[in-house]
Amino acid sequence: MNAAKAAEAAAPPESPDRAEAPAEPGAGAGAGAAAAPAAQAQAPAAEEEAPQSAYDARRDLLRGIPDTMRVNGGAFGGGAFGTGHHGISGGTFTGNVTVNHLSAGSPAPTSGEVPLSTLLHLDQVFVANGSNFQDLLDRLREDRVLVLTGPRFTGRRTAAFMLLRHLGVASVHALDRSAPPAEIADRLGPEPARGYVLCDPITAQDGPLRDTHLLAARGKLDERSFLVITAGPHTHLEGIGGRAWQPPGTAAVLRSSLRALVDGGEELRRLLDLPAVANFLNHPHQLREAAQFAVLLGRHSRHGTDPTEIETFSQGTLEQQVQEWFEDPDGMPHLREKAFLVALAAFHKGPYALTAELSDLLFGLLQQTEDPDRPAAVPVFGTNPAKRLRLARAHRYPKEEETEWGPVTQWMAAFEDGRVAAVLLREVWTGHPSARPALVGWLRLLAADGRAFVRTRAASTAAVLALHDLPSAMALVIEDWARSDRPRLRVGAVNALALAHIIGTPNIPRIIDRWCSDPDAHPRLRWAAVRVHGLIGDERPVQTLEALRAAVRRLTDEDTAMRVELAQAVELLLLSDARDTVLAELLRTPDDDPAAADLALDGFLRACRHTEDDEPYGRPLVLDWYAKDADGPQGSAEGIAVLWRALLDGPGNQPALDVLHDWVLAADRDPSTEWALAALLAALATGPNECARLLYLLRSGSAGVVPAVAGRLLTVLPTH
Repeated sequence: MNAAKAAEAAAPPESPDRAEAPAEPGAGAGAGAAAAPAAQAQAPAAEEEAPQSAYDARRDLLRGIPDTMRVNGGAFGGGAFGTGHHGISGGTFTGNVTVNHLSAGSPAPTSGEVPLSTLLHLDQVFVANGSNFQDLLDRLREDRVLVLTGPRFTGRRTAAFMLLRHLGVASVHALDRSAPPAEIADRLGPEPARGYVLCDPITAQDGPLRDTHLLAARGKLDERSFLVITAGPHTHLEGIGGRAWQPPGTAAVLRSSLRALVDGGEELRRLLDLPAVANFLNHPHQLREAAQFAVLLGRHSRHGTDPTEIETFSQGTLEQQVQEWFEDPDGMPHLREKAFLVALAAFHKGPYALTAELSDLLFGLLQQTEDPDRPAAVPVFGTNPAKRLRLARAHRYPKEEETEWGPVTQWMAAFEDGRVAAVLLREVWTGHPSARPALVGWLRLLAADGRAFVRTRAASTAAVLALHDLPSAMALVIEDWARSDRPRLRVGAVNALALAHIIGTPNIPRIIDRWCSDPDAHPRLRWAAVRVHGLIGDERPVQTLEALRAAVRRLTDEDTAMRVELAQAVELLLLSDARDTVLAELLRTPDDDPAAADLALDGFLRACRHTEDDEPYGRPLVLDWYAKDADGPQGSAEGIAVLWRALLDGPGNQPALDVLHDWVLAADRDPSTEWALAALLAALATGPNECARLLYLLRSGSAGVVPAVAGRLLTVLPTH
């Protein structure tokens, strides 16, 4: 048992919110190796003794969750992930996935003459329109040596061959990329009118491709011979600017490649009009993927292959790309860049600087997993944001974000294809279990971070892990957080369970029902279950309220904290889309069930405190609900009045009077609120005592100041 588990075991069972320890050294089951000194140094040293209110925690959650988890305009229940809950949809996952195993394109010859048939085929499908091919051709004709830069799989090699072919060389020769840069000139032959292509030469920081190497090569070339060198993001250059390759569009490459494979323009148009083709082009794809898709479509045209293969091709290429990133056949990308890919998946469309910062934290943990005896070391400088984003098939863009300090503009980072984030998290979690200790430790640190956005993304990441391996995610991450004495971790567990349910993870209601009803369950698990009920209970409001009532009946007089949590769950349900059903169910509370009745009134009063956009004197949400329902068939307006009368008639009615006073101040600033409050006050004035109470409320004001609206509201009371 680690120190965190021992501390939790020693905690008194009736106090889930006791003061927490300064820090927990462990990172959960299976994460001991990850929670090493570098991680502990990042852990927060202190935190608030009490968790956020359920309402505030929900607000922060909705501000930071990924777009694919936003449903009903930001509320929970149904929507973007599909009502069937069979997987992530809305551009992420849905149903079964067929993976098309793709080659990386035709391999470049190690060395030797490129066959004429290869050049003729490339010439047939090559697309110059939309690229900077002509500018590069002019530059190569003048300089005879050209370094063509750009990311992998953008058609640089094909462009190099076509540049040489358009210059009329007699033959094209591929050079061995493993040869040292200093030997390039020695590998150029004396024959005239030759073209040479060197694809992504192997270089090192202490052995770069230098301008002197190019000068030596140019000296060996006759005036009708040319050399094109392609350089990728990891090619080390010294004194060489290079010319960036600007590739044509994916649609143009697909059309050109397909035209060479099918007979006639009519068949070409038929294939291009297929819904699967439109879906393919709606997502960002590499040119190699467009060429491979054209081959598949051509085979479908000739042999009538299974259309499912065409429909799943786009998703298959995405899965293949993610697998390539982590298969590590040649040590690329570097472990630090792999950590950045994982962080970008967790913080997709989040601030780039934040993503890079937290990716280095994960990098340190991964280093310790690979070599526990070696201290983790993170280079402070040396990263190029543009290069690492190109490697990740991502981009950076400015966006104005609303923060607690007001709106600020930040540079955000996002995958070009939004589907990558969830695919990548699934691949790392289920395909590379050795990374789990570091990932678990990293998520635990994020869940305890002082920034709400970071905590929310930790929870959303845990939710995706739970979708694909619920038992492991529960044991290593979610239940570990839920049992913690750290409030932020417990809130993280709540958010992870709620989001996991939204994206289709099975059995979440069963889990929280068991935690809530089991008398032997840890009190912190019951606390988490009650919170989750408040977030997802609008899907089954009747069952949720029954579970909350059953829980409140089991409480003793000392269980004050849990009583508050249960009331906050009712509060959230009354502010959800299921509020009419929730209100009707609360009104059916039996008179001989005082615990349930108190729960209903407490939750209702808490809901009454909230205003539109949380403005101090904004339109009260429950009052606005009352006004909209007053003329409708639901009957909720009468139910709201019934609960208000019960609150005002109770012995401890001062909190209710305080809320009504706040509503009067809100009415003084907004005519529509004034009309709604006037209608409610008239419904509450059912007898002399009620009228006297409301008269006193309106005439007393606050600190001797009576708002002008009070005089107008007095006119609706019968005894005025």
